[in-house]
Amino acid sequence: MNSIRQRDGHAITLVGFDGDDTLWKSEEYYRNAEQDFETILGHYIDLRAAGMLQHLLAVERRNLQVFGYGAKGMTLSMIEAAIELTDARISAHDIQRIVEIGRATLQHPVEVIAGVREAVAAVAADYEVVLITKGDLFHQEQKIESSGLSDLFPRIEVVSEKDPQTYARVLAEFDLPPSRFVMIGNSLRSDVEPVLTIGGWGIYTPYAVTWAHEQEHGVADDEPRMREVADAAGWAAAVQALDAIAARQNPG
Repeated sequence: MNSIRQRDGHAITLVGFDGDDTLWKSEEYYRNAEQDFETILGHYIDLRAAGMLQHLLAVERRNLQVFGYGAKGMTLSMIEAAIELTDARISAHDIQRIVEIGRATLQHPVEVIAGVREAVAAVAADYEVVLITKGDLFHQEQKIESSGLSDLFPRIEVVSEKDPQTYARVLAEFDLPPSRFVMIGNSLRSDVEPVLTIGGWGIYTPYAVTWAHEQEHGVADDEPRMREVADAAGWAAAVQALDAIAARQNPG
């Protein structure tokens, strides 16, 4: 167990950061992969009539519990969807092209979002920080290493799902109540809602592109335990604002 000492004058002790599309760019590579997939399938079917993207999303969702998140699961789901949508007419050559789409997605460059390093360092000057990212372990480890940000985080957690149980487990390992934890991320579904559910706090920074699965959530626009900020430059001030609210709610 790695307990964290509460710093004097702070009700918030630990700040978590998401990885994909919070610290570095990711989702546009998946959208490019979908476009390449459409090009292949367009030789076999009427894409609009078949509802290709909706069908692919449905296949990805039913496979999450088996393949998990990330490019590998996406690729396997693309192959499955292609076979279904073409009534198994798709050629071995085109299945190989889908495999190459997945390979290219796994090998995409890691581009850190502007201002992120400075913003994380500013938060870390006053609070303990942890990186909590979900997806394929091998791919996430590669991205973390390539990002050049690992030195900012004394603790890094790669998880298969971000739900209340996962966050509760991580905080239990820190011997920390949720009321002293803030999570920063681009997904209301994965980074904010489950933390609010267990009694924590959230900071939402929207990204330009969001996977349809991550757009479904139950967080109210006026949620008092959350702040929305446009970019990384606003993170430190948002954490301090939530810290002040937490201190008023739990004095001493």
